[in-house]
Formats: sequence, structure tokens, C-alpha cells
Amino acid sequence: MATTAHTEVPGGSHKKAFPPFQPDTFASQLFWLAITFAILYLMASRLVLPRVGGIIEARSKRIEGDLAEAQRLKAEADAANAVYEKALTDARSRAQALANATRERQAAEAERNRKALEQRLNAKLAEAEKAIAATKATAMGNVRGIAIEAASAIVKRLIGAEPSGQVAAAAVTDVLKR
Repeated sequence: MATTAHTEVPGGSHKKAFPPFQPDTFASQLFWLAITFAILYLMASRLVLPRVGGIIEARSKRIEGDLAEAQRLKAEADAANAVYEKALTDARSRAQALANATRERQAAEAERNRKALEQRLNAKLAEAEKAIAATKATAMGNVRGIAIEAASAIVKRLIGAEPSGQVAAAAVTDVLKR
């Protein structure tokens, strides 16, 4: 069985116009449109718009408050940063002063140690020079005796006779003076 849909109105072939466009109901439709519009307008302006306006105003105040709080916190952060920078600068200058004082103290201590060491070395050097002078004097005294003995031995070998001790001593003294 086949079904078909009919759009015709039973009882005639005349079609009526779309109800909003029917001229005989147009005036009443405009009347009810105006009444409905007025009611909706009053409801929107009395109920909805104040609530929306209140929400927008509350959000605006909240945003302004948040911006003011952010500005206050930024000012506090800037102040804290300035205090930190000053403390850092002060700490650096104290560290530099401490380093300079330590360097000067160590230089003075090193100078004192150097002078004390120099004095000890000069004292040891003076003692060593005295010991060398004493050893040299002793050696020179022995050299004279050895030279006299050597001269006597040389003369004895050359001429076969041994010279007297006074003659050999006078000859050695004469040679040493030159």
C-alpha cells in the first residue's frame, strides 16, 4: 500500500495566506505585538538589566580593586628590591673594606716576618764572617809557618844546606808583603 501526503485543504482548491500576512488579522497582530513587546521591555528593564548592570559594575569594581592591589604589591616589591639592592651594595663595600684590611694586615705581617728573617740572617752572616775571619787568621798564621818550612825545604834541596829559621822567616815575610 502506497501512502501519499496531501497538502490540500478538503473542500476546495483555494489556499489561504500565511496567518501573519492575512490582512484581516493584521491589526490585531500589531496590537498584541505591541503589548508583548511592552511587557518584555518592562520585564527586561526592571528585572534583567539591573542584575546584568550590577554584575558588570561588581566585576568592574573587582577589576579596579585587583589593579589597585597589584599596584600596591608592585610598590612593595619595588621597595623591597631597593632595600635588597642597598643591602647588597653595603655588603659588597663591607667585603671590599674587609678584604683591603686583611690584605694590608697580611702585607704588614709579611713585612715584619721578612725583617725578622733578614735580621736573623744578618746575625748569622755576621757570625759566619767572624768565623771565616778567625779561620782565615788561623789559616794565615799556619800558612806563614808552612811557607817558612816549605822555603827552608826548597833552599835545602837547592843548595844542600838548611837556612836558619830567622832568614827563612824574613824571606817569607818579604814575599807576603808584596
